[in-house]
Amino acid sequence: MSLDELQRQLGHRFADASLLRQALTHRSHGQPNNERLEFLGDSVLNCVVAAMLYRHFTRIDEGDLSRLRANLVKQQSLYEIAQRLGLSQYLLLGEGELKSGGFRRPSILGDTLEAIVGAVFLDGGFEAAQSVIVALYRPVLETVDPRTLGKDAKTLLQEYLQGKKLPLPVYAVVATHGAAHSQVFEVECAIPKLKIRVLGSGASRRAAEQAAARGALDAAQAQVPAGGRRPRAPRAARAVAAQATGSQGTAAMGGAAAAAAAASQAGERDDASSDETAVPAPPPAAALEDPRPARAA
Repeated sequence: MSLDELQRQLGHRFADASLLRQALTHRSHGQPNNERLEFLGDSVLNCVVAAMLYRHFTRIDEGDLSRLRANLVKQQSLYEIAQRLGLSQYLLLGEGELKSGGFRRPSILGDTLEAIVGAVFLDGGFEAAQSVIVALYRPVLETVDPRTLGKDAKTLLQEYLQGKKLPLPVYAVVATHGAAHSQVFEVECAIPKLKIRVLGSGASRRAAEQAAARGALDAAQAQVPAGGRRPRAPRAARAVAAQATGSQGTAAMGGAAAAAAAASQAGERDDASSDETAVPAPPPAAALEDPRPARAA
C-alpha cells in the first residue's frame, strides 16, 4: 500500500521512506521492527506535549501540568489519534496478530504512532517532529478543560452522579457497523433515575462509551437531579408572585369592605327616611329604669 496519503496527513515527506516502513512494522512481522523507534518517539512526544501545555496554560502549576500531559500521551489518547490517521490500514503484522485483530488493538496502534514520531525525528530532526506533533494535537488541546485535570468523560459522569447520590450509569453496545477492520460501535449510556438515554459512537467500544458519557453528562447537568430540590424561582419572579397574591387578598378584602359600606349607607338612608316621616316620642319613664330584676328583700 502506498504511504503517500499517510505522509500527507502527517505533514512530513520522508527523505528515507524505510524509516516510515519500519515504524509501521510490528515485532510479529519480523525485523527490523518499530520497538526502538517507539522508545525514541515516546521521549520526543512527551517533550513536545509538555511544551505545548506550558505555553497554552500559563496559570496551571507543575502538578496539574503533569496530570494533563499524562492524559494526553496515554494509550487511549494515542489510539484515538491513530484512528484519525487510519493507521490500521498501514500496519505490517504477523499472520497470527493479523488474524486476532491486532490491527485495531489500541496498544499496537498507540505504539505505532509513537514509532512514527521517532521516525520523523530521525528523518527530519526535532523541528520536523515538533511540527507533526503540534498538528496532531492541536484539535485535542482545544478540547482540554484544565478544571477536569485530564479526567475522561466516564470518570466525570461517575463523579457527578456520586456527588448527587444517584445510581451509576449503565452502558450497553446496541449496534456495530462496518467491516471487521474498520468497525464502528454504538453504545447507549442510560441513567434510569434521570430518564436519560444517550447514544455514542466510536471506532472502539471504549471510544463509543466515552462519547455516550459526554452526552449523558451534558443532559444530567441540564436537568434537576432526581430527589433533589427543584430550583427556586428568581427573586424578581417571587416578588411578582407575592404582589399578585397580595393584590388578590386586598381585592377580596376591598370587596367585603365595599359591601359593608354599601349596606351601612343603605341603612343610613332608611333611617333618614324614617326621620322625615315621624319623630319618635320620648321613651316612657319605666323604660329608663334599671332593667335588671329587683333583688328579694
